[in-house]
Amino acid sequence: MNAADVMTHSVITVTPDTSVVELAKLLVEKKVSAVPVVDGSGALVGIVTKGDLLRRKELASERRHHPIAAFLMSDLALEQEYIRSHGSKASDIMQRHVITATPTTPLSEIVDLFERHRVKRVPVVENGKLVGIVSRVDLVRALAAIKAAAAPAHVSDRKIRRQLIAELSRQRWSKYHGNNVTVCDGVVHFWGLLSTPAEFDALRVAAERIPGVRGVCDHTVTPPTLVA
Repeated sequence: MNAADVMTHSVITVTPDTSVVELAKLLVEKKVSAVPVVDGSGALVGIVTKGDLLRRKELASERRHHPIAAFLMSDLALEQEYIRSHGSKASDIMQRHVITATPTTPLSEIVDLFERHRVKRVPVVENGKLVGIVSRVDLVRALAAIKAAAAPAHVSDRKIRRQLIAELSRQRWSKYHGNNVTVCDGVVHFWGLLSTPAEFDALRVAAERIPGVRGVCDHTVTPPTLVA
């Protein structure tokens, strides 16, 4: 799946000249945590989040530095802080470096962006124009919309074992490439010595995803050094 498959198309936006007060009201009324900032041509020029509204003169919450810390800060850093806490327009407080995606960006890459840059949403841009936005909620909705696969017809134990071994052989953590795995009447049995506390759960998850598996039995041995 790509960004275009899950993104919200009707994005709430503001302009660089939108006042901070109007912006705050919009976040509250629309129940959103951020709004992209676009210019007259629809090009993305920034984004404002709730976090950008926390350090404000009106709230008496602007950042205050110890005199020594302030002395060590550059004039540029102090000026930027002043603008963000006292500025009256979106252009004063918006984040100008915006992490973006395109409609064809795979969801795996978008999740990487979420984690790497610690953001909760990624605007989607095409030909320089904002066309949508993908948030964590959009990904959760996509997951919730997936229909459960229909129960398969009878699958032979041999086929289950073959598919399971193929899956395990692709996993770097797995030592069960055909060893200590048996299948009887759709139930997978794991035997042998575990290497980590999470190994059996990983084996169980791998088995439960194989069509036709009816259950998993644990005959593994956990070394005393791995027992909490």
